[in-house]
Amino acid sequence: MKQVTNGYIGDRVLKLNVGFLLAAGPGHSHETEFDVPRMRISDDVDLAFLRGPLRLSRTKEGILVQGDLQLGIEDECYRCLKPIERELEVSIEELYAYPDPNDSEFSIDEDAMLDLAPLIRAEAIIADARGALCQPDCKGLCPQCGRNWNDGPCDCGADIDSRFAKLKELLDKN
Repeated sequence: MKQVTNGYIGDRVLKLNVGFLLAAGPGHSHETEFDVPRMRISDDVDLAFLRGPLRLSRTKEGILVQGDLQLGIEDECYRCLKPIERELEVSIEELYAYPDPNDSEFSIDEDAMLDLAPLIRAEAIIADARGALCQPDCKGLCPQCGRNWNDGPCDCGADIDSRFAKLKELLDKN
């Protein structure tokens, strides 16, 4: 994922104090809404935005986090490297263990802080794993001179692989 160089918010907004839910006991819940502009989740994941509702429910095992979030991912076309922004929707449902944090990858520390950043990071990486194209018929870059073939043909005279010569002939006929 492309890195935002400035103007981003740190991941502190994803650290939620859930002490009031832990004290209330099982059966209680709290709903919150995220609407955060550019933010850095981790060193390798930056988001253009994070939006959506989140429900925190107290269970006897800890806090169940559920929500449908929209992530704005700043990315690059994997064929021509043109910067693009995509909106992805991720559904999250994860149990943050409390009081015994050793049983789960996601847990709540003694300070009653629940950190959503690792969960959002994992979901963003999974959602972005397919890569993206700037347009469905992106032509990519010339392997010789690096010109973006979406802007037109290049004049470098890049050789056609002999295995594809017959295909080029068919293309030239059309």
